[in-house]
Amino acid sequence: MPRGRRLLPLVLTEEERDTLERWLRRRNTAHALAQRARVVMECAAGKRNRTIAHELRLDEDTVGKWRQRFLRRRVDGLLDEPRPGAPRTITDAHVERVVTLTLETTPRDATHWSTRAMAARCGLSQSAVSRIWRAFALQPHRTESFKLSKDPLFIENVRDIVGLYLNPPERALVLCVDEKSQIQALDRAQPLLPMRPGQVERRSHDYIRHGTTSLFAALDVKTGEVLGRCHRRHRAVEFRKFLDTIDTAVPADLDIHIVLDNYATHKTPLIQRWLAKRPRYHLHFTPTGASWLNQVERWFALLTQKQLRRGVHHSTRALERAIMAYIAIGNEGPKPFVWTKSADDILASLERFCRRISDSRD
Repeated sequence: MPRGRRLLPLVLTEEERDTLERWLRRRNTAHALAQRARVVMECAAGKRNRTIAHELRLDEDTVGKWRQRFLRRRVDGLLDEPRPGAPRTITDAHVERVVTLTLETTPRDATHWSTRAMAARCGLSQSAVSRIWRAFALQPHRTESFKLSKDPLFIENVRDIVGLYLNPPERALVLCVDEKSQIQALDRAQPLLPMRPGQVERRSHDYIRHGTTSLFAALDVKTGEVLGRCHRRHRAVEFRKFLDTIDTAVPADLDIHIVLDNYATHKTPLIQRWLAKRPRYHLHFTPTGASWLNQVERWFALLTQKQLRRGVHHSTRALERAIMAYIAIGNEGPKPFVWTKSADDILASLERFCRRISDSRD
């Protein structure tokens, strides 16, 4: 017969069992707390301390400790007790005041709060204000822009275009088409100072213009490949030439669905006559003020970031060569953008956003 002290029975209530199981399921539960919850659950199953210790690879005294702590204080006994140290100097009232002032007021001499201004207002240190802002994800120094579409067919167009992305038609090609106009060939007035250890690249703030070009681009939604052509002007004539380029590049047995915006160049009689002769083309216009639905706009952002913003071009022709080289390199290992949100998700998000705007005091 086993010897030792007789173990007191450990019986869980339904509420306690639910709490322990929730701690075990939750991914962000601390490892120590999850381990204690597991020990108590095994104890409630009638197992002895030695058996639990062997199964969970713990010391037998550790299992006994948390068994006794639970019997004395129930679920609260599994939580860490306050550790010794200096008492809190920043109370909940201080935190509430900082958060409230940040969200509901502005300083007299500025449009937004800084950590120093808030610290002077509340009588706290700058680092304390910074910690509070980080804890509540407050960033008064940052701002972003937005625009809500007023297109009466907004919902219909969103469902149409998102449906193309998520469920593209068979035996068809979906292309996102747009123009990036007035790309400037900029040359710095003085030579660059290259990067070196301890010093970032430096360039003069003034520049010399060497003309502009316009890039017409078509992004294959499925493969991520880009077809691009540069033209010095940005008219319906150039857009028709680009459509001719697309028509030549795409096999004749495929339908072509083109996502593009409502720019006037895309709707001229010249373009309408061109499309009327080619019934395999189907145009899907993004809502007015909602160019973010066109995936090629995201590709334009990458082009600007990686090639144009810090590029130095001594002529328009050099700029065009750099753009076409960037397209060619990207097409060697194309990666399509992954569209994840459904039309319902987008519309629900916009509805929440509109409600926040309606509820704001501004």
